[in-house]
Amino acid sequence: MKMVFIPPHSAIAQDWVARLQRRYPAVEFLTPNGDNETLSCLVEADAAFGTMNESMLGAAQSLRWLQAPFAAPPAGFYSDELVAHPAVVTNFRGIYNDHISYHILGLMMSFTKHFHLYRDQQRARKWQPLQGPGFNTIYLPEATVLIVGAGGIGVETARLCKAIGMRVIAVDDRRDEPGEWIDELHEAAALDRLLPEADFVVATVPHTPSTEGMFDTSVFERMKSSAIFINIGRGMTTRLDDLNAALREAKIAGAGLDVFEIEPLPADHPLWDAPNTILTPHVAVKDAAHLDDRRYAIIEQNVERFLAEDSLLNQVDKAQWF
Repeated sequence: MKMVFIPPHSAIAQDWVARLQRRYPAVEFLTPNGDNETLSCLVEADAAFGTMNESMLGAAQSLRWLQAPFAAPPAGFYSDELVAHPAVVTNFRGIYNDHISYHILGLMMSFTKHFHLYRDQQRARKWQPLQGPGFNTIYLPEATVLIVGAGGIGVETARLCKAIGMRVIAVDDRRDEPGEWIDELHEAAALDRLLPEADFVVATVPHTPSTEGMFDTSVFERMKSSAIFINIGRGMTTRLDDLNAALREAKIAGAGLDVFEIEPLPADHPLWDAPNTILTPHVAVKDAAHLDDRRYAIIEQNVERFLAEDSLLNQVDKAQWF
C-alpha cells in the first residue's frame, strides 16, 4: 500500500506520517514536495490525504481512498472530477460534536440571559436592567429547540438541551430513529410545518447542493417573532441579506452565527449591527482540545480497515459533499 500526503505538509501532518510509518512499516507513506513530485507519487498511490486538483485526480488512476482534511470541506473540494473518480472519500465528521454543541449552548444562554447586551452596557458603564417586551421571555425548561440536521453535532446538542429540560424536535433525512435525546424526529420536508413551534432554530447541516441557501426569507417568515436563529453548520446555508432583513423587520428576535455566507464577513456588512445578534468568526472549534488526536485516530483506523479490506469510517456521498 502507498499513501500520499498531498502538500503543503503541516507539522501536525508530518507527525502523523511518522507515527503511521512506525505502526505500519510495510506501508509507504509519502510526503512529496511540489506538483511534479506529487503527480509522480500519485501514479501508483492506493490512498491519499489532502485536497486534490484535476491534474492530481487524473494521475491517480489506482487511487481507492482519499481522506479529506476537513469534516465539511469548502466549496469546490468535491469537483466533478472527484465525484466521477472511483476512489472512496472519507472525512473527519464526528470529532467536533462536543465543542460545537458547547458553542451552541453558550449562544442560547446568552440570548436568554442577555449577557451580550449587558456586556455592551458594561463598556458604557451603564447600570440598567433590561426589561419590557423581548427580554427574559424565553424560559429554557419550557422552550422548544428545532435542530436542523440530527447528525453527531445535532444529537449532542439535543443531549445538552434535554439536560436543561427543553423539548427537542429535529429534522434529518439520514436518521431513522430519534434516539434518547430527541423528542420528535421528522423528515426534512416537515421543516416549514415545524418552524412555528420553535423558540430556537439551530442549523447544523453541512453545505451541500440541497442545503445551499435553504435558510432564507421564507424560513424566517415562518418562525416565531420571538424565536432565535443559530447557524453553526456552514455559512452557505444561510442567506445573510435575508437574515439581516428579518432581524431589522422584527420577523425574528435574534440570531447567533459562527459561520457566514461570506467569510470573513465584510466590515461594512449590515449584519454587524443588526438587532440582537451575536457573531463569532468561525471559532467554535478553533484551537479546541484533542482535535488533532481525534483526526489521527480516524486516519489510523481507516489505514487499518483499508489494509484489511473492511468498510472505511466516515464515508462521504460525494455527489452530496457529505
